[in-house]
This record gives sequence, C-alpha cells and structure tokens, in this order.
Amino acid sequence: MDEKNYWLGFSAFPGVGPIKFKHLLSEFKTAKKAWNTDVQKIEKILGQVLAKKFEDFKNKFSIEIYAKELKKRKISFLTLADNNYPELLKKSGRPPFVLYVKGSKEILNSSPTIAVVGTRRITSYGEEVTRILVSDLVGSGFTIVSGLALGVDAVASAAAIGSGGKTIAVLGCGVDCVTPLENSRLYDEIIRSGGAIVSEFPLGHPPLRGSFPSRNRIIAGLSLGVLVTEGAEDSGSLITADYAFKFKRSVFAVPGSITSTLSKGPYALIQKGAKLVTSAQDILAEFKMQNSKVKITTQNLKVKTENKDEDMILKLLENESLNFDEIVRRSKIDPSKIATLLSMMEIKGLIKNSGGLFSIAS
Repeated sequence: MDEKNYWLGFSAFPGVGPIKFKHLLSEFKTAKKAWNTDVQKIEKILGQVLAKKFEDFKNKFSIEIYAKELKKRKISFLTLADNNYPELLKKSGRPPFVLYVKGSKEILNSSPTIAVVGTRRITSYGEEVTRILVSDLVGSGFTIVSGLALGVDAVASAAAIGSGGKTIAVLGCGVDCVTPLENSRLYDEIIRSGGAIVSEFPLGHPPLRGSFPSRNRIIAGLSLGVLVTEGAEDSGSLITADYAFKFKRSVFAVPGSITSTLSKGPYALIQKGAKLVTSAQDILAEFKMQNSKVKITTQNLKVKTENKDEDMILKLLENESLNFDEIVRRSKIDPSKIATLLSMMEIKGLIKNSGGLFSIAS
C-alpha cells in the first residue's frame, strides 16, 4: 500500500486535522511510519487520550476497504503532496491534507475562481444581484465557488450552471452527504455539468455545526476572492470573508438598502476594506482583467427595465444628473426603496453614480 493511502487513513480518523497531521509528518517523516508506530510513540503528538482512540480506530478500520468504497462511489481524493492539489488552497492557512472530490478534479486548477456567498434568507434583490454578477463573472472565465447552502450559495451555483459555467461546492460534511435535501437536484447538476463537490471530511461525516467554519475556510482558500452579495451582520458568509482577509485574498461586497438587515453584512465588510461592487467590471478591474475579451452581459440589459419604478427613474435622469435626495423628492417613492432600486439599476448597467450624482449609463 502506497504512502498516499496512509494519508487517506488519517483523514478518516476524526481526531487528526491539518495541524496535528503536519506534526505527525514532522516527527515520523511519512504517514506510513506514523500509522504503524506504537501507541506510546504517537502519544507524543496526539496525547494519551487521542492516541488510545487512534489505536482503537486502527483496529477496526481498513484503509483498503475504505479506498475501494471511494472508488465504488466515484469519489477521488487529493493529498497536499499531490502535484494537482489546488494551488490556491495549498497557499492558504491550514489547507486540508486530504481533499475529497466528487466530480471533476481538473476544475480545481483550470480557471480563475471566485467565491460567491451570502445569506440563506435571500431577498428578491439579493437573488437578482447574485444572478447578474455570477452570469457576468462566468462570461469572463471565472469558476464559481460556494457552499451549497440555501439562499445565495444555491442561487450562485445554479446561475453559474445556467450561464454555461462551472461551479465548485464545498461541503461541511462528507461529499456523499447532500445537505440541505432541497439542493439534491443542484448537487447532481453540479457534477453533471463538469463541476465538483469537495470536502475535507470523510465519507459519512454528518453536517455538524462545528464543521462549517472549516468549510468556509476551504471556500476562501480555493478562491482568488470572496464576493458577498447579501447577508446579516452575523452571517456565516462573513466568516468566509474573514478567512479571505487572512489569506490576503480580495473581498468584495454589494451594497443594498441601508434599512435592510441583510445589507449590514456587506456594509460591515466595506468598512473593513472590502471593495464595493456594483458590477462585474469592479471585480475584473481588481484582478486586472478589464481587457477581458468576453463582453459583460449587463451591457445588454441597458435597454430594458424590470418595472415602472425603474422606468420612472430613467425618465427623471433622461436630461440631467440628479442626487439621491432629488430623485426621492421627484419620484415620491420611499427613500429605502429608492436606495434599493438605484443599487439594482447600477448593477444592471442602467445608471451610473458619479460623486453622488446619478445619470443614465452611456
């Protein structure tokens, strides 16, 4: 049995994570030697209680049977020592020493990646923003990374597939675990469309509450940047963004209505240094991809609006630029609604904001 399979064995033991495994390799030089050492020697790294649990685990667990089960379920795995392990993830903090993959391994290294995350309680504004931005990012060559949660995550993955792109879903459970069940069809479609489901957790690992920060760490680690389209101040997506800050990755946030609790997360990130995003061009500019040959699809939306309120605003701006207060005064629409409308129209490419003055985009 080769060295790689011993890495797999350690990944199936719940007491050993990236840090402990690194210490084991440092002490024993190979995973095979660490696996086959006696309990007294491994106590030095794992401690007495965990070392005893590991000894009991080894007596009941067969690496060969586990590897066959992975193959039977068409699940592959990458170790940190493999040449095709995702480069971005390798350079992040505490990369998984084994990454389980259901679907395409190639997609993990084949194109620029950006994470799109946010609230599970998505609003119609958040859904539309997410779909527009993801469609444009896919059109510019990005693979979308997310977490397969309800809300923004699911919308982002579905929009990527719907735009002919690829998406990577990172789970807080084993890759054989579909959670939530409402996303079962999306889970299958991600694999069928050439994307990937990934996790650092072994087969059968349930979606425990403590597992999700690990998932968020991997989402950030796999991505050049993290985009938060909508989320409350305590949203889990902010944990993903915090990991991105720690890994020196770009963080992007979409502004929303100042009266909405689901805008507080993005605004908090902007205050911390995230780049404010009103179109995919803001993201492309950050990555110096302004000259992308792919035309941004929002440019095609300039000639059509979604409702009479947008039509009214365009009519107001037809001959002159106006500030926010003047738009509110003339339209007689509630200020919070105007704020949401203006943000949405900017993202669509219908209008632009120059120093607080709104005008029709040229």
